[in-house]
Amino acid sequence: MQEVPSSILGGPTIFMTGYDLETIRHSAAHVMASAVKRIWPGTKLGIGPAVEDGFYYDFLLPEGVKISDADLQRIEDVMNEIIAKDLPFERILVSKEEARQIFEDLGEVFKIELIDEIPEDFVSIYKHGDFVDLCRGPHISSTKLVGAVRLLKVAGAYWKGIESNPMLTRIYGTAFETKEDLDKYLKFLEEAARRDHRRIGTELGLFSMMDEYGPGLVLWHPKGAMVRKVIEDFWRSEHIKNGYDLVFTPHIARLDLWKTSGHLDFYRENMYTPMDVDGVEYELKPMNCPFHILIYKSRLRSYREFPMRFAELGTVYRYERSGVLHGLMRVRGFTQDDAHIFCTKEQLNKEIKGVLDLSLFMLKSFGFSEFDVRLSTKPEKYVGSDENWELATSALTAALDDSNIEWSVDEGEGVFYGPKIDIKIKDSIGRKWQCSTIQVDFNLPERFDIYYVESDGQRTRPIMIHRALMGSLERFFGVLIEHFAGAFPVWLAPVQVRILTISDKHIDYGTSVFDRLLKEGFRAELDRRNEKLGLKIREAELEKIPYMVIIGDKEAASGMLSVRSRMDGDLGAKTPDDFVGLLREKVLNRN
Repeated sequence: MQEVPSSILGGPTIFMTGYDLETIRHSAAHVMASAVKRIWPGTKLGIGPAVEDGFYYDFLLPEGVKISDADLQRIEDVMNEIIAKDLPFERILVSKEEARQIFEDLGEVFKIELIDEIPEDFVSIYKHGDFVDLCRGPHISSTKLVGAVRLLKVAGAYWKGIESNPMLTRIYGTAFETKEDLDKYLKFLEEAARRDHRRIGTELGLFSMMDEYGPGLVLWHPKGAMVRKVIEDFWRSEHIKNGYDLVFTPHIARLDLWKTSGHLDFYRENMYTPMDVDGVEYELKPMNCPFHILIYKSRLRSYREFPMRFAELGTVYRYERSGVLHGLMRVRGFTQDDAHIFCTKEQLNKEIKGVLDLSLFMLKSFGFSEFDVRLSTKPEKYVGSDENWELATSALTAALDDSNIEWSVDEGEGVFYGPKIDIKIKDSIGRKWQCSTIQVDFNLPERFDIYYVESDGQRTRPIMIHRALMGSLERFFGVLIEHFAGAFPVWLAPVQVRILTISDKHIDYGTSVFDRLLKEGFRAELDRRNEKLGLKIREAELEKIPYMVIIGDKEAASGMLSVRSRMDGDLGAKTPDDFVGLLREKVLNRN
C-alpha cells in the first residue's frame, strides 16, 4: 500500500495496488452502492460484503421507492459509467468520533450503529469519487479494475437478520476480471436454474411445501415418497450389514431432557416454544442424540456389549428464520440419518474407520465421486481432557489416511465437545454440498453420566461418536434432484418402466407384461389411454422415466417387447426375460 496526500476527510489516505477476485467483488459492491445512491438520492446504506461467487449490498430506500429486477440494468449502466471514470479507491483512517460525525452528516444511521460496535479507537473509510463508506477493506486501486459485472436479483433482508429490525432491499451481483469469465459463470447459473429442485419437484410431482399452513415443512407426494422409500430401504439394509441396531424415538420430550443435554443453553434460538402437557413443559426435538443416550441408559451396560451402534432415521424440528428457508435445502422439519456409537478407547480407531468407509460407500452409491474432506481440530474453548482430544484426533486422522482420499485440516474449527470430520460432495456441475459428519463427543456422556462396567468391575465412561451420512433426507433429496436434473438412475427412479399400448387390442398383452414387472419387484406403469403413441412417448420423456416398453401388433403377436431407453434411445426388440435381466442388472449395480 502507498501513502498519498490527506483527503478533505482528514487522516492519511492509502489504497490497494494488489487484488484478487474477492477484493474485486467487494469493490464492485461499493460501486453498486454509489450507483444506487446516485439514482435514488436519500438511500441509506446497510452492509455490502463479498460472498461466495459474488457480492450484495443492503439499502433502505427513500419512502415510496421500490426496486425490482427490472431496475437492475439501469443500475448496471450507472455502475459501468463509474467504472469507466477510473476513480481511485482511497482508504482513510479516522477516529471513531470523526467517523461518527462524517456519517451523521450523511444521515447514514446504520453506519453509525456499526461504528458504535467497533472496539478499536480508529476506523477505516473508503472513498471513490464522492461516495464514502465505512469499510475494513481491502479494495482494488481503481474502479476501472472492477472488470465485468452483472447484477443478478433483488431480495429483502432484515437489518442484521433480525425480524424486528427494518426490512432492507438487498441487491445481489457478481464480478469477474474478464467478460469471458463472467459469461462462463452466467451459463453456469443458467444450468443451475435448469436443475432447480423446486421447479423440477413440482414438474415431476415429487414434493411440495406447506407455505400457507407451515413454511419450511415438506409434503412428500407419491413419487417423491417412493424415491425416499428406496433411499431409506438402502440405508437400513447397509446399516444392518454394518452392525447397527435400528431404533425409533419420540418427537417430543419434557423440557428437562434438553436442559440436561445442554441444548436449552446452547441451542435455544433454534428450538420452538415449549408446549404445556398436563402442566409440564414439553419440547419438539431438535436432535436425536439425547434419546439414544436414554436407550443406552435403560440398563447397566458391560464392556462385552461394545461397540454399540444405534441408528435412526429421526425427524427433528428446528426454527429457521423465514428469510433463509429454501425448498428442501433449508427447512424446519427434516429427517436426519442419525447414528450414535458407544465404544471403548481401544475400539475408537476401528469404529471411526468403519463410519468413514460406510459414508464414502453410501455417497458413491448415489453417484458422487468427488469430495472435499476436512478434519476440524480442538478449538480454544472445549470440554474433555487433552488426552481424550489427542486420542480422538489421532483416530480421525488415521481413518482419513487409510481412506486414500485427499483431505485437509481446519485448525481450531472443531466443536466444543470434540473433533470432527466433515465431507462435502461435489455435484455434476461442480457445486459443493455438506453431507456427512463424524464427530467425537466428550460432553454428552459426561452430562448424562453414562458408563459401562469393565472386566475388573470398574465403571468407565464410554466414548461417543455422532455421525450422519446424508445429513438430512430432505436436503439430500434436493441435492439428488439437482445432481441428476430430475433424471434419476434406474434404481432410484420413482417409475422405472412405462408400458405404452398403441391401441385397445394391445392392452391384454401390455397388462401381462405390466403384471410380470410388478411381480419381479420393479416400479412400472401401464399407459393404456387411447392417445397417439408420439404423445405418450413425449410425456414419458418429460417425466424422465428410464425405460418405455411399446406394445403394438408385432409385439403382441411375437411375445416380444419394443424397448426405448431415456438415455440411449431405441434398444430394439427384447424378450421379456432379457428386459427383466437388463432392469435387474441396472438396479443391483445402481447404474
